[in-house]
Amino acid sequence: MIFEKITWTTHSKFKMRQYRFSENRVLRILRKPDRREEGIALNTIANMQVAGTKKHPTEVWMMYQTIKSKAEICQNQIKREIKTKPSVKIRIISAWRYPGRTKKGNKPIIPEDTLNELDNILKK
Repeated sequence: MIFEKITWTTHSKFKMRQYRFSENRVLRILRKPDRREEGIALNTIANMQVAGTKKHPTEVWMMYQTIKSKAEICQNQIKREIKTKPSVKIRIISAWRYPGRTKKGNKPIIPEDTLNELDNILKK
């Protein structure tokens, strides 16, 4: 996947500081997830990578949204044709560490206040 632009919400930056994730760590989960699920918020995707040890298993999750921008118009100088070039933008909404392992298809338990906060972020 080639992404033209990645934007970070303030919520995602706060959670990255809280869990001590770097931008590269979150982007690695975006590029090569161990599992991909439907996100807990509307029109989102959640990616997961396994982390931790056998004794203390954890999962690292990140949630994002794809935004299809209006087609960018670029002009070909040789043929004078107008071509459209689609671009995909990614908005990273959240990142978190889940203690334990979830089964495929089961969503982790998310507190109600966190869900409300995520809904407010997506409405912006």
